Amino acid sequence: MAITNGYATLADVKGAFRITDNVDDALIELSIESASREIDGYCERVFYNAGTATRVYIPTDTFYTETDDIISVTTLKTSSTGESFDTTWSASGDYQLEPLNGISGGLIGHPATRIRAIGSYLFPLWSPKNVNSHEATVQVVGVFGWSAVPTAIRQATIIQASRLFKRLDTPLGISYDELGSLRVGRVDPDVEKLVMPFRKVRMA
Repeated sequence: MAITNGYATLADVKGAFRITDNVDDALIELSIESASREIDGYCERVFYNAGTATRVYIPTDTFYTETDDIISVTTLKTSSTGESFDTTWSASGDYQLEPLNGISGGLIGHPATRIRAIGSYLFPLWSPKNVNSHEATVQVVGVFGWSAVPTAIRQATIIQASRLFKRLDTPLGISYDELGSLRVGRVDPDVEKLVMPFRKVRMA
């Protein structure tokens, strides 16, 4: 099978195991894709280029809108009436993408996750009693996702894919060695440590 949006390659995992034959290639590829999707779910984001799309958002406040990961913006529009996206913002002076310089928490190459109003427009918000109070008033057309897979995510995928592949040798999640039986844990601590800086933070 071919790996779809995987964060490691077949060669990466085979190299980790020092595997030189191709007997288990299909199972290793399945493990890589499964590990990649596990990391997506844990981090609540994807680390591949998701392509061009149109997405809508509810502003956090009149100056600030949180978004999915954005590689680049083609158009930004807002709705002044709740009926259509009738106001087009200019990239040259109406808004800025953040984090600035693509740096977040010391990580370089981070996509934009916020849009800040800096010019003539504000993000539309409705009164809580208004019928449109929970309606998305921000529309973004652009390229979403990450432009390149972070090194730490690649390493985490190699480790997790290796665990999933070897899981086939551990019936009922129990591994046997010269010390007896050991239960295989659910989350590899090294994988968790590698991906933790990329996990989305949810504020209560």
